[in-house]
Amino acid sequence: GTHVLVGEGAVVGDRVRIGAHSVVGKGCRIGADTILHPQVTLYPGVSVGERVILHAGARIGSDGFGYAFACGGHRKVPQVGGCVIEDDVEIGANSCIDRGSIGDTVIGHGSKLDNLVHVAHNVRIGPDCLLTALVGIAGSTTVGAGVTFGGQSGVSGHLSIGDGVRVAGKSAVFQDVPAGSSVMGIPASD
Repeated sequence: GTHVLVGEGAVVGDRVRIGAHSVVGKGCRIGADTILHPQVTLYPGVSVGERVILHAGARIGSDGFGYAFACGGHRKVPQVGGCVIEDDVEIGANSCIDRGSIGDTVIGHGSKLDNLVHVAHNVRIGPDCLLTALVGIAGSTTVGAGVTFGGQSGVSGHLSIGDGVRVAGKSAVFQDVPAGSSVMGIPASD
């Protein structure tokens, strides 16, 4: 598309389409048959698999929200990890996926994220998950395979969400959820 920027050392696979005003940062990797709709931003070093669809305005690999209070103010903690989007993932418009603070943030194979979803630093989402509109996953949470999050649901940081879990819309998860559970409410419970 028009006004596309591809940074130094980026590798773009066969049949990739990059929409107008998109930015592919330095050292990014994009697999074959992937589509970046207009105004997508891949920060430096992001890895995107094959057959991925990134909708307009998606921001992939931005800094996580990391600060330490020191010397009378909030000081930024460098976010030096990566961001990996595996094969066959779809990410909705204006969604934001942070890079890891140290390790990688990972969106697993076949997962589908709706519009306005936020995935914080160091989150690992397993394969074939569904995150509907306005879902937020706080930092360092691990989400198993085949997990479904209803609209406007959220998860606190440093938790483990087991395989096959279903979180109802508008629910708030504050503790680990075992595999196969269905939870709802604030706080989310069986």
